[in-house]
Amino acid sequence: MKTDLNSLKNQVKEELKKEGGSLGVYRKYLGPKGEITQILRSLKDLPEKERKEKGKLANEIKNEIEKAVESGKYKTRDAKYKTQDAHFDITVPGKKPSLGHLHPLTLARREVEEIFESMGFSVIGGPEMEKEWYNFDALNIPKDHPARDQWDTFYLKNGLLLRTHTSPVQVRYMEKNNPPLRIIVPGPVFRHEATDISHEFELMQVEGLMVDKTVSVANFKAVIDEFFRRFFKKDVKTRLRQDFFPFTEPSFDVSISCVVCGGKGCPTCKKSGWVELAGAGMVHPNVFKNSGLIPKDWQGWAFGFGLERLVMMKYKINDVRLFRSGDLRFLNQF
Repeated sequence: MKTDLNSLKNQVKEELKKEGGSLGVYRKYLGPKGEITQILRSLKDLPEKERKEKGKLANEIKNEIEKAVESGKYKTRDAKYKTQDAHFDITVPGKKPSLGHLHPLTLARREVEEIFESMGFSVIGGPEMEKEWYNFDALNIPKDHPARDQWDTFYLKNGLLLRTHTSPVQVRYMEKNNPPLRIIVPGPVFRHEATDISHEFELMQVEGLMVDKTVSVANFKAVIDEFFRRFFKKDVKTRLRQDFFPFTEPSFDVSISCVVCGGKGCPTCKKSGWVELAGAGMVHPNVFKNSGLIPKDWQGWAFGFGLERLVMMKYKINDVRLFRSGDLRFLNQF
């Protein structure tokens, strides 16, 4: 056996030189099923004297192979590890794999939540499959309102629908919580419409609600001004114009001075200097009533804006479809 191991030792030396690389030899002799590995595993079954002699020689061979690998003395001919005109150094750190990162909408949503939380608002969620009562009736939307048409709303076979806005969560929250209230509701909404550069059938919306004894439009404007200033990281002007929403009275759209041109007029703002970003208003008394609150005891305001529109304005993105395209050339920029 001693003679056999001596022969094996010489054979290993020759192979290291002949092969021009030690990694293949390493796997052959010291791999899970290698010859030296098998010999070392069998030592426990041998008599003590034979075990010592055989173990010593086997370990000498093992050490020589390991030393050759560590020193990079021999070139490898293994096609997987072959290098051109250089020794293969297994101690060189490998290349770090490319790590994924958060989607721009996720980054923006977290920033929006952080800003409102710092102003005392709680972040609330709600079901994406909704009852018609919460999506329409409780929000004072008439039975003949165009938004109920199947061309605008996805109706499901189970009798529910995919929510068309995050406003149903207002009613759900007021049913179970007593004022004063400050909440925002970020989440996806769904509309049955054709997609183009400014429209998608799925969008991220952020709903806001504040209810108290003396809440006013002035409170809303102060909050939304501060939000836009922090989100866009610059001073922007806001403008409220009269509008109509069934669940608010009075209602108004919220526009900001164009952050691209600074309000001077450009293609983004259609030369007007203003960009509409949200709809808002004072909570309609019928919405309070449908939520189980006494309208004369409370006042509140609510708003809703599309997260995609905010991000498009902030980063000058010209096509809303890019967010869900899966195009890494777009996503890797964030």
